[in-house]
Amino acid sequence: MTIENWTTTAPIPASFFRGALELEQTGHGVLPHRLPARARVQANDPQLLMAESQPSGVRLAFRTSASALELDTVRSRTTYSGVPPRPDGVIELVVNGQVLGSSVTDGGNTVTIDMATGAATQVVGPACTSRFADLPEGTKDIELWLPHNETTELISLRTNAPVEPTPPSGRPRWLHHGSSISHGSNATRPGAIWPAVAGRLGGADLTNLGFGGSALLDQFTARAIRDTPADLISLKIGINLVNLDLMRLRAFGPAVHGFLDTIRDGHPKTPLLVVSPIHCPIHEETPGPGAFDLEALAAGELRFRATGDPSERAAGKLTLGVIRDELNRIVRQRSLDDPNLYYLDGRELYGEQDWIELPLPDALHPDAATHHLMGERFAGLAFAAGAPLSTTADRTHV
Repeated sequence: MTIENWTTTAPIPASFFRGALELEQTGHGVLPHRLPARARVQANDPQLLMAESQPSGVRLAFRTSASALELDTVRSRTTYSGVPPRPDGVIELVVNGQVLGSSVTDGGNTVTIDMATGAATQVVGPACTSRFADLPEGTKDIELWLPHNETTELISLRTNAPVEPTPPSGRPRWLHHGSSISHGSNATRPGAIWPAVAGRLGGADLTNLGFGGSALLDQFTARAIRDTPADLISLKIGINLVNLDLMRLRAFGPAVHGFLDTIRDGHPKTPLLVVSPIHCPIHEETPGPGAFDLEALAAGELRFRATGDPSERAAGKLTLGVIRDELNRIVRQRSLDDPNLYYLDGRELYGEQDWIELPLPDALHPDAATHHLMGERFAGLAFAAGAPLSTTADRTHV
């Protein structure tokens, strides 16, 4: 693309970012984070640190009359030897609310981990330039949705006309926390993860704190939610606690209470919806930990399996069924004094019949069609008039 009169914006100002909790100034540009530094130093978990640095739901938002633009980024990816690699990331172009294009990322830094030995090798590659031309004429509001599945450092933005931050949308600020399903595993593009679909259909301005493998009732995550402005909050809790076999029922209930208590310290009256796990046959009645299905890997497929014993529920091991019952009980108990606290059974987003028609391809995560289905259902169940997080009502942040 040869364009004259480029205007380069570097570093990209904080006012252009939506959906990030913190921006790290690097030696080359800006790295968006979905947890603040004070949480990251308490994590000490490579999985969470990788997940929170992947900008799921994060986008640049600006207003311009440009007919062309370029965004330079450097991606960082982690792959595992013997496991099929995840698809390349996608940067998605949205103009005046309509998806008009996308660009697949390349280059960047790749760490490959040998699952047998734990050894890691790194390949350093070049920056990626995502180009979008033939933009609609006139002044327009542009969003560039960043890859949901790759850590992305933003180097510079080039346009052939001046840019300025997009004014606030006026839509309610929706803060969502969940697992890899909320993060967007198996979605094909950043605007197609189910929270993005739900926010778009429901008229809510998304901040996505869905962290792959890391929705674990950590207090530093609760404090991040507590300290982030929000008009609406939802928490999708359960699957990671089971597939990591992290705690027993005795610890689970108090941990949920503590998580909610911390959030309520900063959002005492904000509508808050607790969502239990979607249907997942391998963990419905079988505890974790979860593991890779080695037979599937040998055949070049990625699938998961549960390794626990259903009889272990009697000793307090968690299954999805146990978690749904306990979350429902806790919300019913607390809602007597907290009228803005609600419960949604995750099987209303994806249930047993859906699994028959749209099975989870790796036995754990929804595919692209199911992400869209879940987003549609959440918009109707949570954001519609009279629903717990109704976006049609007047909301005052508290």
